[in-house]
Amino acid sequence: MKIAIDMRGAYLYHGTGIGTYTKNLVNHLLKIDNSNTYDLFYCGENTHEFKKDNSNLHLISRKHSSFFEQKYIPHILKKNESQIFHIPQNGIGYKNLTATDKFKITVTIHDLIPYVLPQTVGKTYLKNFLKDVPYVIEQSTSIITVSNYSKQEIIKFFSVDPDKISVTPLATNSMFKPINKILAKDFIKQKYNIDYDFILYLGGFSKRKNVYNLISSFADAYKNFNKPIKLILLGNIREEFEVLKNLAREKNIEEHIIFTGFVPENELPIFYNACEFFVYISLYEGFGLPILEAMSCKKAVLSSNVTSIPEVVEDSSYSIDPYDTLKISEALCEISNNNILRNNLEEKAYVQSKKFSWDKCAHRTLTSYSKIIKENF
Repeated sequence: MKIAIDMRGAYLYHGTGIGTYTKNLVNHLLKIDNSNTYDLFYCGENTHEFKKDNSNLHLISRKHSSFFEQKYIPHILKKNESQIFHIPQNGIGYKNLTATDKFKITVTIHDLIPYVLPQTVGKTYLKNFLKDVPYVIEQSTSIITVSNYSKQEIIKFFSVDPDKISVTPLATNSMFKPINKILAKDFIKQKYNIDYDFILYLGGFSKRKNVYNLISSFADAYKNFNKPIKLILLGNIREEFEVLKNLAREKNIEEHIIFTGFVPENELPIFYNACEFFVYISLYEGFGLPILEAMSCKKAVLSSNVTSIPEVVEDSSYSIDPYDTLKISEALCEISNNNILRNNLEEKAYVQSKKFSWDKCAHRTLTSYSKIIKENF
């Protein structure tokens, strides 16, 4: 097979689910597949990891994206006689790309947040998603998505034949693993001056992440903990920062809510391992990668029971209704105060995390490619 992949998202969306997926998918496809050839369109650094005997790396600028999407990439597809063109980042940018008898399109649709919760995404992204994605789905011979929930959403919104959609769940990088908690806490103490027990959240501050309800619930719960525990929220905040800070101020819990700001990716496993447990009560997820990262670090997880999250955790997390702040507060207290429960959740989470791997994701993707070739060439 002659396969082409627009893998610019590995660089442009670094640190997000799409960026993590794109980079790991390509790396593991090249690892497991020596019989097919790959044309890879990329912008960014560290190109050596994608240079293999069966890959051709096309370095393009991160600027002038419309030129590359509408002119340059289609030219290379035709010149190199590509049979499959894979667009991993929801198909945005390819509103005019047309499949032909000589090459077919496959697209990874991660979620349909712009359709379900449009108020939680940026205006530019919303506009491009609503404009480009329906066309790309129509042009695609196959669709890849990351959960069965997202598959059902695609079928519902676009009336797609279920046989056209393959599910390839995500996985975590090898750095997300159990490490000594004392050493992890010591590192955080030295670098961040964090010298206390804490519950951890990371995963962004969009309204759909439900951080407002998390802070409100924590305010009702923390006085009932058996020991002092703070809530740490990792990552850049931007537009939601003032809203969340004001909430903490109104609840008189400013000293118990810690906003760290940006934390380097290689330090995230240290925070996971140092925390008491991880909380992720998002209202909508196509997959929910931070949950799996925490589970891979053998951490108990308090998660919401909606959208794709139950697929990821199965029975290994403490699951609650993310709209019910009373239930969230009760869960925070129960996990904090019950060592046996917390230890049990840690064991179950770690076992569950082993069901996911990038090798499995790559093998399922390769199977999807093979099906396209078998049915169309």
